[in-house]
Amino acid sequence: MNRRRWLQLGLGAAVLLGVAGAGVALLKPGLVDGKLSPSARSLMRAVALAVLDGQWPESAIERGARLDQQVAQIEASVAKFPASVRAELSQVLSLLSTAPGRLGLTGLKSDWSEATAAEIQSAFAAMSISSIATRQQVYRALRDLNCLVFFSDATNWPRVGYPGPRQIP
Repeated sequence: MNRRRWLQLGLGAAVLLGVAGAGVALLKPGLVDGKLSPSARSLMRAVALAVLDGQWPESAIERGARLDQQVAQIEASVAKFPASVRAELSQVLSLLSTAPGRLGLTGLKSDWSEATAAEIQSAFAAMSISSIATRQQVYRALRDLNCLVFFSDATNWPRVGYPGPRQIP
């Protein structure tokens, strides 16, 4: 194959992937009416387990309740974002909810609901030092959103040893 043919093939593949990605985002959005879609909820729950590993209650019932609360708080936080940020987040969540998107952006082979915290942590470690800026941005967005919500909730402060804000005399 000559160089021109390779360039044409590459351009055609890029267009095809772009159209496919846009189609997925339209068919399976990450946010529906400002709320996380079921697949996005599963994704955020798995990310919360991995990013905040060791911060959740030991009891499976308590942990499940706290994770449900975490996802609800993420949803409430996202609702306050500007429309353009919500649209971008919806696209990222939509892409990550598909197997090719998840594998391409995170390198994670397992579905979010089946992946272990260690697998997600390993994928995130690779994303954090990736030479591809998009992978780093996705990693930071997912990590930061979960940490922001978790550490701003005063009910979590005792778990992490934070006594709360000091009283100023």
